[in-house]
Amino acid sequence: MAKKKETKKPDIKKTIIALDAMGGDHAPEEIVKGGIAAAQDDELEVVLVGQEDRLEEELVKCGYAGDRISIVDASEVIEMGDSPVWAIKNKRDSSIVVGIDLLKSKEVSAFVSAGNTGAVVTAATLTLGKKKGVSRPALGAVFPFPAGPILCLDIGANAECKPEMLVQFAHMGSIYMEKIFQIERPRIALLSNGEEESKGSPLVQKVHKLLKKAKINFIGNAEGRDLSRGIADVLVTDGFTGNVLLKMGEGLGEMLLNSLWEAVDGNPKLNEAANVLGPVLHSVIGTLDYTEYGGAVLLGVDGIVVVAHGRSNAKAIENAVLKAKRVMEFGAVEAIRG
Repeated sequence: MAKKKETKKPDIKKTIIALDAMGGDHAPEEIVKGGIAAAQDDELEVVLVGQEDRLEEELVKCGYAGDRISIVDASEVIEMGDSPVWAIKNKRDSSIVVGIDLLKSKEVSAFVSAGNTGAVVTAATLTLGKKKGVSRPALGAVFPFPAGPILCLDIGANAECKPEMLVQFAHMGSIYMEKIFQIERPRIALLSNGEEESKGSPLVQKVHKLLKKAKINFIGNAEGRDLSRGIADVLVTDGFTGNVLLKMGEGLGEMLLNSLWEAVDGNPKLNEAANVLGPVLHSVIGTLDYTEYGGAVLLGVDGIVVVAHGRSNAKAIENAVLKAKRVMEFGAVEAIRG
């Protein structure tokens, strides 16, 4: 069993978040920095879960001398390429398994990880269990479009889905947006290749019929081009399609910036304009980055789990931890029932 260092149980005044310090491309350096930044919140404590010696070194490097960061030792690391089921069974002292165990035992209020998404989903589902009536948990990420935030789910927890699962995603997404963003009767849309009810795959057509009968504010199908127009608050899709949509969005901003610099290269006047507009474009594109909203929440499990991007820097980790705190404060997870 993992060695623990004075992990306090949460009380009314404090929210304690377990942070997987070994998960992600930039672990543990950026994870520790993000945890320290999040712990500046007076009502928040962060438990770093991972290899104790390395984490203590990072805290020293950062010059941290506060009392709102503690460490729970976990000797093993689940790598990005590890099979989720195999890793959960064979790396019981990994930062993901130990962190989820802390959440199960209510020693912490939430768990945040930028590690192996499949392993986080598997560990959370098996250890925490699913909410009553939920057949499969879903990952929901908020895209902060200028016209308004849109929660997209599933974005990768379930590559293959049955119609009933997408209906459950719609219900969970509706509750989440109502609780977290205070939206009354959130508008639910189904991702398809056309607005008409007859469009889409057999799965989409079946889901459309079920959503029409569901007790939610279903507005019909939405195409990819509709997302930035703010026509819906929740976009429902299967995990395979949602993940492709997510990855495409990630690359879009980078492509736009690269295209700009290539277009002005060698032209002094355009270069000067690009130097002025560059920071503005970075800022605008940054508003489309879902990591600014703290990654994805795993909806449908009996506990608060936030999955950050594998490439998360300190700022993204800070946002993920603060998002977990917000989800707890607004009771979004507790309100979900299948």
